Amino acid sequence: MAVPMKNGGMKKGKVIFLVVMSGITTGIGAFAGAIIGGISEEVIAICLSFAAGAMLYIISRRIVTRSQ
Repeated sequence: MAVPMKNGGMKKGKVIFLVVMSGITTGIGAFAGAIIGGISEEVIAICLSFAAGAMLYIISRRIVTRSQ
């Protein structure tokens, strides 16, 4: 993640800050996911189906807008 930002001309301090902030939010999300996922298998299935639907929407929207 840091290499493209650095190659794009961003200052080293800002790159480090953004990478650390991204790591912190990823850790918080993983912790929340572990807690929510530990409730039941149905909750895991709902969360995964929501994530799959969101990705399908994003990809299909991107394909449609690029082909026009």
